[in-house]
Amino acid sequence: MSDHEKIIGVVGGMGPEATASFFSKLIHTTKVQKDQDHFRIFIDNNPKIPDRTKAILGEGESPLPALIQTAKNVEQAGADVIAVPCITSNYFLEDVQEELSIPIADVFEAVDAHLKQLVGSVRKVGVLCTTGTRKMELFQHKLTDFEIQYPSDITQKNKVMEAIYGAEGIKQGNTGLIPKQLLQEAADELIAAGVEVIISGCTEIELALKQEDVSVPLIDPMQVLAESLTKTK
Repeated sequence: MSDHEKIIGVVGGMGPEATASFFSKLIHTTKVQKDQDHFRIFIDNNPKIPDRTKAILGEGESPLPALIQTAKNVEQAGADVIAVPCITSNYFLEDVQEELSIPIADVFEAVDAHLKQLVGSVRKVGVLCTTGTRKMELFQHKLTDFEIQYPSDITQKNKVMEAIYGAEGIKQGNTGLIPKQLLQEAADELIAAGVEVIISGCTEIELALKQEDVSVPLIDPMQVLAESLTKTK
C-alpha cells in the first residue's frame, strides 16, 4: 500500500438519496477486513445546487457556480479524485473540471468499459434518463460504439420524468410501486424495441427500478463508477 491512500470526494445532493446510495456503493465495493481498510471519503451533500434538467431546458438557473463551489469544497478538504452521483450534471462537468486541480472521475468512461466487457457483443443500449440528459445526447456523445435507444417522447414525459419528478416520484421521496411501475413500463418499451441492456441513466432510477424488474441486464452507472474507484487502493 502506498504512503498516501486515495481519498475520494463526492459532489452530492443531486438528490440526497442518490448520494446516500452512492456512498453505500463505495463502502460495499471496497474489499476490507476492518473499518480502517475503507477509503476516506469527503461528501458535500449540497441539495441547493439548482436543478440540472431545468437549466438545460432553459427553465431555471445554471447549476455551474454551485457545482464548482461544491467541488472545490471537497478538493480543499483533501480529496484526490471527485465523483458526481448525478448523470445530468455531466453536461456541466467539463467547465467544473477547468476550475479544479484534481480529476473528476468519468462515469461514461467506466460504463463504456463495462459494456465492452459484457459477454456477447452488445450493440443496442436502452437508456432511461432525464429529459435534460436526453436532449444533450450525453450518452450518444460518450458511448460512441453503441446504438443508443430512448423511450418514445410520450413515454419519456408521462412515465420516465413522472417517475423521477412527479407528485409520487422519486425526488418526492417515493421509491415504491408507482415510480417502479412507470419505469418498468418504459423499460418494457425499450426491450420490445430490441435493446440488449438498459442503463439507469439517472441516479434516482436505481432507487426504484431493480434488476428483477426487467428481463435484460440493468446497468447502474453509479455502481460501475463505484467499482472503478474502489478496485485498487
